[in-house]
Amino acid sequence: MSSDFHAALADRLTRYAAIDSQSDESSATTPSTAIQFDMLHLLRDELTDLGAADVQLTDYGVVLATIPGTVEAPTVGFLAHVDTAPQFNATGVKPRMIKGYNGGDITFPDDPNLVLSPAEHPYLATKIGHDLITASGTTLLGADDKAGIAIIMTMAEHLLQNPEAPRPPIRIAFTPDEEIGHGVQPQLHTDLKADFAYTLDGGEVGEIEYESFSADRAIVRVKGVSIHPGLAKEKMVNAIHLASKIIQTLPQATMTPETTAEREGFIHATDMEGGSSEMEIRFILRDFEMEGLEAKGALLRSVCAAVAATEPRAEITCEITKQYRNMRYWLESDMTPVDLARDACRDLGIEPVSVPIRGGTDGSRLTEFGTPTPNIFTGMQCIHGPLEWISVQDMGLATQMCLTLAARAARTVAQK
Repeated sequence: MSSDFHAALADRLTRYAAIDSQSDESSATTPSTAIQFDMLHLLRDELTDLGAADVQLTDYGVVLATIPGTVEAPTVGFLAHVDTAPQFNATGVKPRMIKGYNGGDITFPDDPNLVLSPAEHPYLATKIGHDLITASGTTLLGADDKAGIAIIMTMAEHLLQNPEAPRPPIRIAFTPDEEIGHGVQPQLHTDLKADFAYTLDGGEVGEIEYESFSADRAIVRVKGVSIHPGLAKEKMVNAIHLASKIIQTLPQATMTPETTAEREGFIHATDMEGGSSEMEIRFILRDFEMEGLEAKGALLRSVCAAVAATEPRAEITCEITKQYRNMRYWLESDMTPVDLARDACRDLGIEPVSVPIRGGTDGSRLTEFGTPTPNIFTGMQCIHGPLEWISVQDMGLATQMCLTLAARAARTVAQK
């Protein structure tokens, strides 16, 4: 079983990764980029060719499909997202296979100065003998989350080719725009028709995650007073200077992504653009607890107010909007999907590990809307950058994990 899965998984990931499907936070469309339809149309057609039922592409950009169950049981969903992260170049991805990794440094053909070293990435050191997939050095790979897609598609192919294999009714969803927090529209909960679900969007083997950040987005706008610089004495108010004061007044040695870890949240300035007359700064606010998230929003507002007080001729606004909430708030009241996934891991001899996600998944919003959705490992590593890599064998374990989970769900129901 494993070798067959490995070939299928490697083929799927390399095909999918070569397709540019990057999302765009500045776009107002759904999906945010037309190129995501290249993946969505492909997956719709591949699911149809495999013989899945109820295959559709919704008007909000989600591919849905059904694998009929062999027992009457709660319906289980599996999700992955088609978009790749906008933080790094994703055009012209050239996936490559490193068969039987030898444990040394990995170099990249399109950037000779780039090195992926097991000394800096300990998880890589545990993959000697594995078949690894990376990009060529100038792009990300897109295993986040095309590895999840490849795993779900390989699971679907196996189940559809083995109709006697025990499983509950299974629903599949491939979503757009996860990387920019827009992947789950409220209607997906209703359209998915799953009692609970799993995102295939995790990292190391054994990770079963049910905690995520709670997240808000903030936009700070600074409007100064514009005048010809030759006539500016005591008249000009430079918006760049005020925006810089806001950044400098916010915590620098704490409460930033580069100074926090584990359960610590942060305020992250992601973009700053404009000119001397008007500036816009975009932030993301993150914390595992709502009290912490609200405190970070209050701190940002107070800093903006303090800087505004130094220059009454300027106009400074701070707009904070909700993104997603920690899925733990809902899952901790019923850990059934988490326990089922952990048991499936142990069936494969893998000890499950649950650590808080320092980010979010489609499962964060889907759980809030009413479909409990923890996150399952895929093996992806060093995501959102040129060092991104994944082990085909890790993907194989994730595929076996999904099949084992489905069989265990069917068996648990049959025993009741």
